[in-house]
Amino acid sequence: MPAERLQKILARAGIASRRKAEAYILAGRVTVNGKPVLQLGAKADPERDHIKVDGKLIRLPRRYVYLALNKPKECVTTLWDPQGRRTVRDLIKGVPERVYPVGRLDYHSEGLLLLTNDGDFAARILSPASKIPKTYLVKVNGPLAPEQEEEFRQGIPLYGRRTAPAQLRLVRRARNPWYSVTLVEGRQNQIRLMFRHFGRLVEKLKRVQIGFLKLGSLKPGAWRLLTPAEVARFRKLLGLNADLSDKPRENRHGA
Repeated sequence: MPAERLQKILARAGIASRRKAEAYILAGRVTVNGKPVLQLGAKADPERDHIKVDGKLIRLPRRYVYLALNKPKECVTTLWDPQGRRTVRDLIKGVPERVYPVGRLDYHSEGLLLLTNDGDFAARILSPASKIPKTYLVKVNGPLAPEQEEEFRQGIPLYGRRTAPAQLRLVRRARNPWYSVTLVEGRQNQIRLMFRHFGRLVEKLKRVQIGFLKLGSLKPGAWRLLTPAEVARFRKLLGLNADLSDKPRENRHGA
């Protein structure tokens, strides 16, 4: 394998985004064959060189895996929970590779969640600069007034910074209505906090779409592999190599 820039290798290994990887390099936290590397243009061959971050050897995955999971309620979006609660790792025991959640859904939320061992892919999905829209179905304990709906769409102040413009559509008119909400950012508990700004509490929250990818008929707790076409489409949207030719091996594992 030809030499690559260190920040790219660290991102692909899931250590950090490329920008954070650059900070690690400048801070002297990265070594190649036992020698600290402090230049951002430095390259290495991940198959031949011993690359360490904080003294820990990194390895690229043998193959890259991309999963879509329907996370059920009362499940933690982590691989381990100190309180002993069910985690997404418990739902994907049939996957031989160690994959990680791309972002999170909180304990009481459900719906579409991506998991992968491709760190560069995950970082791009989560980056605000990528502007990948995420759509949710939300049930609240009362309707918003028309002027509140418009303010919701334009953005509200949240922890000293206004939220990005959002899409909001009333899906089911009722005493406790359902809304469709689409965001291009993903601050922690953002939708719940946005409705709380207007005195409304979220009773149910389900993510149904990430970019072009829809949850579809995937049942709670079930997962599937993304198809090669879906992976290529995502990678094109993210400005990554769509044909995966620079990957160790194309994923052909079946669910």
